[in-house]
Amino acid sequence: MLRIVYNLYSYRELIAALTYKNIVIRYKQAYLGILWAVLKPVMLMLVFTLMKGFVGIETGNIPYPLITFAALMPWVFFQESVSEGVNSVTSNAALIKKIYFPREIFPLTAMVTKLVELAISFGILAGMMVYYQIIPSVYIWWIPAFILYTMVVALTISFFGAAINVYYRDVAQAIPIALSLLMYGSPVIYPLSLVQKKLLIEQAAGEWSDRLYMLYTLNPLVGIIDGFQRVLIKATEPDFGALYPGLILTLAFLPVSYWFFKRAESWFADVI
Repeated sequence: MLRIVYNLYSYRELIAALTYKNIVIRYKQAYLGILWAVLKPVMLMLVFTLMKGFVGIETGNIPYPLITFAALMPWVFFQESVSEGVNSVTSNAALIKKIYFPREIFPLTAMVTKLVELAISFGILAGMMVYYQIIPSVYIWWIPAFILYTMVVALTISFFGAAINVYYRDVAQAIPIALSLLMYGSPVIYPLSLVQKKLLIEQAAGEWSDRLYMLYTLNPLVGIIDGFQRVLIKATEPDFGALYPGLILTLAFLPVSYWFFKRAESWFADVI
């Protein structure tokens, strides 16, 4: 794990150059430029708000568009980081064949690129908070920790997925489908409080309710998304009970994922 931090520092100029290249290529001939980065969460927020009018999701006295956009920010950051991270090695095949440097630079670069887009989303959220007259509290200082946590989760999946994708390109096709399904297993459209009400209070699944809730919180995005909403919008501290299961699972799998990536990278240039 220390090697990740060391490589991140040692090759910081390369990461910056590749990040700049990715941003320029992606938005070079786009009329709206980098504003396309926030079009996805904004459009999803509008669609979910329309759906809420038919489904009737309870969010208390907090405006639904605001709490949904706060949920979409970490979700889109995670989704895009994983999608590009898994494809980052195969999409840089020419560079891999020419020169050697630690291949984990590619998933790291894909994630850093998305940090730029996340920063723009924060600007939109700030404007929405002003419109709805929501004042952030001191708990907003938790945000860097949640962003770091999201990055770790994205890297855990990206390292493993990128290594397998070199040998089996089916992974690149399966990842978007898996992430779409995962969104419905995360409190993006609905708040975590709704799940807690059904499983922990009403015991909707009977004797399996508590176990199902524990299984649900093993998804790291549950704690991350709920944490974003709590510290940014609800002005309360994070729900650590929802954070710990996913955090422990992530920290357990990150070394395994990185080890697998490093073992596989020796043959990247031959197979790719």
